[in-house]
Amino acid sequence: MKIEDLDDVESDGKESVYRRQVVKVDAKMALVGAGARILFYPTLLYNVFRNKIQAEFRWWDEVDQFLLLGAVPFPKDVPRLKQLGVGGVITLNEPYETLVPTSLYHAHEIDHLVIPTRDYLFAPSFVDISRAVDFIHKNASSGRTTYVHCKAGRGRSTTIVLCYLVEYKHMTPAAALEYVRSRRPRVLLAPSQWKAVQEYNKRQLATTTSYSPSGDAVLITKADLEGYQSNCDDAGKELAIIARVVRARPMARLSCLFASLKFSGGCGPVSRQLSEARAC
Repeated sequence: MKIEDLDDVESDGKESVYRRQVVKVDAKMALVGAGARILFYPTLLYNVFRNKIQAEFRWWDEVDQFLLLGAVPFPKDVPRLKQLGVGGVITLNEPYETLVPTSLYHAHEIDHLVIPTRDYLFAPSFVDISRAVDFIHKNASSGRTTYVHCKAGRGRSTTIVLCYLVEYKHMTPAAALEYVRSRRPRVLLAPSQWKAVQEYNKRQLATTTSYSPSGDAVLITKADLEGYQSNCDDAGKELAIIARVVRARPMARLSCLFASLKFSGGCGPVSRQLSEARAC
């Protein structure tokens, strides 16, 4: 008879499922990567052809005052981008898709942020999105335009632009997507890319929600006590500020109150004493 620890069996089962999931994802990435490599030049030539014959099929579009969204640039496009005020380029392409080396951007005094992301079904990570959004904001704050691109300027690059609009233009993901489509109608996000935008929005909302450091106390700083100066004629008065915290009911946890100003003695420079408050 063989006796096994149930915890070990359960742990091994979960690990086995996890390994199978990783294998599936890796296989999917490999398959999509192979297809993307095969289709890169045919689709690139198709986009170039449409750009030549259709005026509305622009290579890049202005989304905001200091933000351009578009397709992969060619070396000949770099001087033109510089003339448009571009001071930074974000490349979402993998190495085989990249047509302009970083050295050429630097030769034109253009910063280059590279975030390699697989085409079609994949999105940048939260960390990479945050880096890109900060890059755009830093350039915009100094009056420099950022060009965000992938291969066609539809999915990967649009993901970054939407997250920037969500954070710094205070748009909802849906409103940002509608706005970007009005500027560049052919944008198209994969489900994973749209999910990344929504997750980015949720994290931003969570981190910007204000709360008290301990969750149940009021923080009183020295600046809050400014202005409690005595103007009376008597000397030696002392102002004591006593913090009083009121315990709130669980269903109505209001901010703690401090009150009760107590005067004693004369005037002149006022010394302040703040008693330590208990938590609600």
